[in-house]
Amino acid sequence: MSRVLPILFNTEMVRAILDGRKTCTRRVIKPQPQSRLCYTYAGGNCGTWGYPSKTAYENWGDEYKLPEDITDEELKRRWNPPYHTDDILYVRETWQCWRAHRYEATADIRFRAGGDDVRLQFANGNTDSINRLDYDTFVHKWFSHYGEWKQSLFMPKEAARIWLKVTDVRVERLQEITEVQAKAEGCNSGLITGACTARGQFEDLWNSTIKKPDLDRYGWIIEFERCEKPEGV
Repeated sequence: MSRVLPILFNTEMVRAILDGRKTCTRRVIKPQPQSRLCYTYAGGNCGTWGYPSKTAYENWGDEYKLPEDITDEELKRRWNPPYHTDDILYVRETWQCWRAHRYEATADIRFRAGGDDVRLQFANGNTDSINRLDYDTFVHKWFSHYGEWKQSLFMPKEAARIWLKVTDVRVERLQEITEVQAKAEGCNSGLITGACTARGQFEDLWNSTIKKPDLDRYGWIIEFERCEKPEGV
């Protein structure tokens, strides 16, 4: 059975998903596969300390394998990616509950990235019942009394409008991203930053939101496609 999990995107990346420009995302692997130092021979009788290498794991075992030499099953067992193939993801984005109707038991959700509002329908709307517990709980917690935007981190699943299905998970060194892959990340030359290429834009965006040194590390490459909200979720 597919898992249902949240995933965060900033406003620009949400717009890229809505436009159909973004079909994958990258997340740093923690802990890094190459974080363990091992003793390797540089030649002759001279030994040096270095990062895991193919020679190292052939000599001393699987714990020194590089990511590209590790099977998908080994990756899941040893580093456990945050998302697996066929997982269903709901996108958390910056939002606000800007209007609510208690008799109808509805709440209207607006999104900073733009697009159509979403109307949430709670139980017992348009009836004489005074029991609107789900509605009252949601509005009491989330209504934007002063028009303030709510952080994406705290977006509840009920308010999500974008649903994704994971189609592939693999590992790559983040700095090895190609121009084509950068475009699949939603980066188009000149649209987001001043960089002249999609790859340059990706680097600018990464450095603005993630620790810059992380770009030299291994990361999970998570590919996805848009899907409908699953029934019963």
